[in-house]
Amino acid sequence: MARPKRCRKICGYPDYWSFVPESTGDFETVFFMLDEFETIRLIDYQKMTQEECAVAMGVSRATVTSIYESARFKLSDAMVNGKRIQITGGSYKIEEIPANISINLKGESVMRIAVTYEQGQVGQHFGRTEQFKLYDADNGEIKSSQIIDTNGTGHGALAGFLRASEVDVLICGGIGMGARNVLMEAGIQVLPGVDGEADIMVNDYLAGKLVYDPDTECHHHDHEHGEGHECHHGDCGSHGCN
Repeated sequence: MARPKRCRKICGYPDYWSFVPESTGDFETVFFMLDEFETIRLIDYQKMTQEECAVAMGVSRATVTSIYESARFKLSDAMVNGKRIQITGGSYKIEEIPANISINLKGESVMRIAVTYEQGQVGQHFGRTEQFKLYDADNGEIKSSQIIDTNGTGHGALAGFLRASEVDVLICGGIGMGARNVLMEAGIQVLPGVDGEADIMVNDYLAGKLVYDPDTECHHHDHEHGEGHECHHGDCGSHGCN
């Protein structure tokens, strides 16, 4: 049995997630893992030594060397052969979000749906989400699913987590406009105001009959003696570590 690999720490999500050759046409894609991006950022951009990079990422020097060599080859392959670079997940941890449990790369025909998940139901507060359930669907059918822990780290980190996990659609209860805008800018369709059993809601979405409320917002307020929470709903419309 292969020994599990250690999580690689990264300092933050990239500002840019893909790079395309300056020409038209269909490009073969090179998938660049977040730990590979981090070695390039730390060693080539910030001029760290591999020893310093290993300390920053919480892994051995040998592990950094292996990741870095893979990253450099992928960069050269994309540049020499005119391939698209897409940055995606991998085995990493960031801030308080644990490793993404080796979420598989999804094929071009696969739709990845994320649901804020709470005891089998659609969670109602995006910023406090402690788990997402991810569904991979093809031809309108769920092919696989996976529950991912997040520790409820806040809107910004969760939005980056979903982007890194190649999510196409988010089904949720309440969500603030700031997080919604970040997700929409990342190309993730947001369907808020959903309440019910997560598996059923995803099947309803795939069948084109999901009921959601596009006007649902979630507002958090910090008070002197604790944190309050308000959610506003409008009228419903149809619609591990490696």
